Amino acid sequence: MSPIDLNVSQNSVAPIHNRLFFRLFQASNTLDRQCQKELGISSIHWSVLGALSRPSVESGMSFSDLTSYLGVSRQSLDGVLKRLERDGEVQRVSDTKDRRVKNVALTPKGKETWLKLQVKIMEFYKQIFDAFKFDDMVSLAHLINKLNDSMIKVDLSHIES
Repeated sequence: MSPIDLNVSQNSVAPIHNRLFFRLFQASNTLDRQCQKELGISSIHWSVLGALSRPSVESGMSFSDLTSYLGVSRQSLDGVLKRLERDGEVQRVSDTKDRRVKNVALTPKGKETWLKLQVKIMEFYKQIFDAFKFDDMVSLAHLINKLNDSMIKVDLSHIES
């Protein structure tokens, strides 16, 4: 692509791309701030408790499955898990099929914490989505999934620095 083609392309589409990603960045930061302010926990803390509270993973999840499920880096998850372990909300347990593998699972205290948060979480959702119709929420979920699927496929290795 020539420099002229790049300028034409940037001038016609990039502003909406930049605006969308900036709005996503803002929404993510707002979620982080509001989680801390209103729930007293970080959004990743909330996500870990939620992921591990699902009946399908009652015996825990491997660290790598949890990073993949949450879409976070190993470093981010490790720091949060260390704090949750220190606070007695999660523990590393032997896998039921392979004793050499350690899974991360909620402790009874972690389950209690999650249950206690439910009233606030439901009100959090209610207030956020009060102005949304059901179809709006379904469309938003679909569009976010579509965006996430597209982002996962990004490959810039063919572009020179």
